[in-house]
Amino acid sequence: MKDISMYISIDPELRFGKPCIKGTRIAVSDILKWLASGMTHEEILHDYPSLRKEHIFAALAFAANRESMIKIVAA
Repeated sequence: MKDISMYISIDPELRFGKPCIKGTRIAVSDILKWLASGMTHEEILHDYPSLRKEHIFAALAFAANRESMIKIVAA
């Protein structure tokens, strides 16, 4: 995934500033929760026709990028 900013935006006026798929109110966290619950890409795309497969991959890439930036601080 080259440029996830093509697919994901953060707007303080939309879903309290959560990262969302552009042109929708579907948050990255929604997609991650659906995948974690066992939904397949095909099920998500069927239930949410405004999404495309690229959106799911962009959500995963966004989460992976964010995770790689987290620093663990020893207590």
